Amino acid sequence: MGEAAPDRRGRGGGLGLNVRDATFEVFRRRDLTTLFSNPGSTEVPFLTGLPDDLEFVLGLHEGAVVSMASGYALARRRPSLVLLHTTAGLGNAVNAIATARVNRTPLVIIVGQQDRRHIAFEPFLTGRLEGLAGNYPVWVNQPLRAQSVPGAIERAFHEAETHRGPALVIVPMSDWLEQAGEPHETAAPQRVLRPGAVDEASVAALAALLERSERPALVAGARLDTDERWAALVLLAERLGCPVYQEAFSGQAGFPQDHPQWAGLLPFDRPRLRDTLDPFDFVLAFGAPVFRQNPYHEGPFTHRETAMAVVTDDADEVHRSQVELAVLGAPDLVARALAARVRERPRPAGRLFQPPERPPPAPPLEAAHVLQALGDRLAPDTVVVEECPSNQVELTLRLPARRPLGFVTAAMGGLGWGVSAATGLRLGLPERPVVAVLGDGSTMFGVQGLWSAARYEAGVLFVVLKNGGYRIMDQLAARQGGAPAWPSFDLDLAAIARAQGCEAVAIGDEAALAAALDDVVPGLRERRSPLLLEIAVEPDGV
Repeated sequence: MGEAAPDRRGRGGGLGLNVRDATFEVFRRRDLTTLFSNPGSTEVPFLTGLPDDLEFVLGLHEGAVVSMASGYALARRRPSLVLLHTTAGLGNAVNAIATARVNRTPLVIIVGQQDRRHIAFEPFLTGRLEGLAGNYPVWVNQPLRAQSVPGAIERAFHEAETHRGPALVIVPMSDWLEQAGEPHETAAPQRVLRPGAVDEASVAALAALLERSERPALVAGARLDTDERWAALVLLAERLGCPVYQEAFSGQAGFPQDHPQWAGLLPFDRPRLRDTLDPFDFVLAFGAPVFRQNPYHEGPFTHRETAMAVVTDDADEVHRSQVELAVLGAPDLVARALAARVRERPRPAGRLFQPPERPPPAPPLEAAHVLQALGDRLAPDTVVVEECPSNQVELTLRLPARRPLGFVTAAMGGLGWGVSAATGLRLGLPERPVVAVLGDGSTMFGVQGLWSAARYEAGVLFVVLKNGGYRIMDQLAARQGGAPAWPSFDLDLAAIARAQGCEAVAIGDEAALAAALDDVVPGLRERRSPLLLEIAVEPDGV
């Protein structure tokens, strides 16, 4: 940054490391050498003169910073590092932090604070930070003394990895240049082993329920979105010959959606859920709660007494599931053990899920045309990031997830995550194509992320369905029998993208759409510069 590096001897005058340098050693040990941030004054002592082996990735808004780090963590399947600026920075990032918690994304978040020596006087930029993000962080800590900072950050890494969520450490700006102290100040283990295990009693209890069942069904949740876990659930499903549904409001896909036994998405309301589950006498969910719903409807999940069970490594999912049996454990290991134990049953003939028919030729150009055109062209390993609420279900039907991370969305439901999460995913998975399908309203909540995509050469294809408003809200208002109180809007998103250094093209008809996709999709894997396609589509019906 053109300034002299801070004195590395520490304020106490000793020859050992200061807190800042000791923290850098933690970063290197934990592979936290990419730092996502939007800097503020309370972070200047930490940031000035960063070592060459630490990469600073700038986001223009803290929501973009945390979302980009979240995508990077999902891509690499390990914690990412974030630095936020006291109250303003943490406050701006809360929506993205909440999303990281619900998506079970591990983040180590350092939050700046005023100088420890006069915090008691609440000087300018003092943050009341411990509760600002609510209960969404998996762990929050402000070390009692400067020498405890490196250990707290090391513990935050373990907390984030174990609980799969954001862990926060609040660091006063004066702490960085204090002497680090003795090694015993690091109150965290060097290694944490998290062995997977399956106990006989759990498998036997689940197997007994399955053996009594004549018509079982499986539900796959976001927790299964890895190659190993997909394979385990496929093994069990094929052994049972039963349908597999995807949980509603899932942040990721838990089962290959081109598999013959995939049966589609579970409905998100109880009346349709009851109809869907009516044929089954036992429903077993893996890596998903039983069941996430919206909106509220009276009555049980099923029309009749259908036995239900859940297997997940998330204790919260276990505790809030209304089931006969809940097993807290590794879903893939339990699925494999069950597959080896239960009797083999015949598989269904043909595919259980039938994709929707192709839309009729445009005009008018609708979201279905865009999604079908993408589905016809994208490679099987494409990472698809979704943030188009009024078209999410249709996207899932026309763009099936054929590989892990083939569908990624903000399970929290808040907007503004998609642009930057797609950028982070591409930075973490440069060998895979990344496509983000967004609404125009969603894009504006996180539009600052386009600058980072351009600056760091994240070659994402951003496909924006421009329907001129918050269409999901219009649909909900219509179902209530009233007119929306909010106006529609018409934004030149292509111009906004170009202003941030992102190439953009406005598209208004089916021929131009096909030409643009035919031009860009074949080269997505090698592409380094992002491209935004602003596609004007007819608003969907209620």
